Amino acid sequence: MTKSRRYWTAWSRKMADRNKKSPSNQGIVYLIGAGPGDPGLFTVKGREILNQCHAVVYDNLIPDELIVLLPEKVEKYFVGKSAGKHTLKQEDINRLLVKLALEGKKIARLKGGDPFLFGRGGEEARYLQENNIRFEIIPGITAGTAAPAYCGIPCTDREQSSFVLFVTGHKAIEKKLSSVPWEWVAQAKSGTLVIYMGVGELPNIARKLIEGGMPADIESCIIERGTFPSQRAVSATLSELPEKAQMENIKPPAIIMIGEVVSNEPLLNWHKQKPLYGLRIMVTRPADQAEPLYGSLRDLGAEVLPCPTIATSEYMDITSWEKFENLVKDDSKNKWVVFTGENGVRYFLNPYISRYGDIRKLSRFRLAAVGIGTVEALGGYNLKPDFIPAKATIDSFVKEFKSKVDLTESTIIRVKGSLADNRIEEGLEPIAREILPIEVYKTYVPQWPGNMRERLFKYPPDLIVFTSASTVDGFVKVLNSGEIKKLIRSAKILSMGPSATRALKSSGLAVSYEADEHTIPGIIKCLKKLFGTPLKEKKSLMPKRQTS
Repeated sequence: MTKSRRYWTAWSRKMADRNKKSPSNQGIVYLIGAGPGDPGLFTVKGREILNQCHAVVYDNLIPDELIVLLPEKVEKYFVGKSAGKHTLKQEDINRLLVKLALEGKKIARLKGGDPFLFGRGGEEARYLQENNIRFEIIPGITAGTAAPAYCGIPCTDREQSSFVLFVTGHKAIEKKLSSVPWEWVAQAKSGTLVIYMGVGELPNIARKLIEGGMPADIESCIIERGTFPSQRAVSATLSELPEKAQMENIKPPAIIMIGEVVSNEPLLNWHKQKPLYGLRIMVTRPADQAEPLYGSLRDLGAEVLPCPTIATSEYMDITSWEKFENLVKDDSKNKWVVFTGENGVRYFLNPYISRYGDIRKLSRFRLAAVGIGTVEALGGYNLKPDFIPAKATIDSFVKEFKSKVDLTESTIIRVKGSLADNRIEEGLEPIAREILPIEVYKTYVPQWPGNMRERLFKYPPDLIVFTSASTVDGFVKVLNSGEIKKLIRSAKILSMGPSATRALKSSGLAVSYEADEHTIPGIIKCLKKLFGTPLKEKKSLMPKRQTS
């Protein structure tokens, strides 16, 4: 039996015994492959486990969307590594996983790509096993196949490549030389070579392969930020690729491909055909409301920068709720509940249902809703508004409500958040018998996780989307004036409606576009109208992007 076989046999035996040695209240670590960058490539099983975890330990290349959508109660530990820069050493990451597991937590250890393919997942698994910590492996989609696929390049092809080799171009810190036998690799014919982490070593790799017998004129390419809509692919012969990659300023993360299959790139590149391909769009909407918008933008080919500038949490004003309870028992007829946003709907109705256990008592009230999103949120509770203004603004609502509805002797419940103004109360007070504002949620500025701020400025947006005045207020609080100036030098601003536009102008920010329909679908329509054009024309609509 070989030394390697003996090692893995012993390891398997320890695996079988670990549950016997582990305390029953101990946690578990899931080593999860998060994919190469596109959040849509995260596996179903990975997402299921992530949604159940108490803590998340994640690397540098994990999509921000996966992190910002996590509940606030989930502990988040950024341990990312990049060339020459480590947030934590690998030994410290290992110890952190053990510590969290011994606290009885369920931990998602998110690793870019697949944890067992150049992801050091094996090292972490062995350390956990040696410390009698339960773990499971959830494979992920690796960049070596996904990045080429997003460029239209197959790793294997019946006519062009009968095998594929995955190698790393990175030299381990403790080694002065790469352990990859490049001379042997160079002799492989009729296949595809995929090299991870090789940007800095590309000149040496190309030289060694050519010296080992690989044709200098063989097709090759380097793909930067694969599976992101802003990915770049630079193609050249093997001998010319290092110089061309340097001229194009290619930076990690990147995948190098060598082989005849690279010739497919200009023919099969499906990703460039999407209408918003190549655009980076920063979304300031609260994360728990923004997931549908993220998905719509990604479906159209945009790269989403999920940077929520506000967040919300439930709040219950006991005095107001007690007054509302008296109105629930009141048999008077002309009673209204006014909703002006999706947050108001869920933060009002969820505690209402918990309190009364039955939504039918709400039938004693008529409902008014401002905006399609609010109407749809009510629909989620099988409720249909009795009044919807033609235009989704507060001022239009007040004007139409007064002119089209008999509010004589009416009682109006105004559902609102902590930052809402009093225009509805002030506009309806002269007519209504009673107006009861109920504050049901608080709005605050969230803490951005991990290296999200650093990544935002490394890959700045082409467009920043604001969906409300409060997202503007949060924007000027979460970023300082210098950071804001830096962002808007390389980005245009899209406002969802008049309230956001007023707030932007008050903050000294120029509004480039305002959606005709003041809704999330209206934003999508506006973007398709503006940028659903060939790439050259689309780029002419945007300011010149600043280099980092």
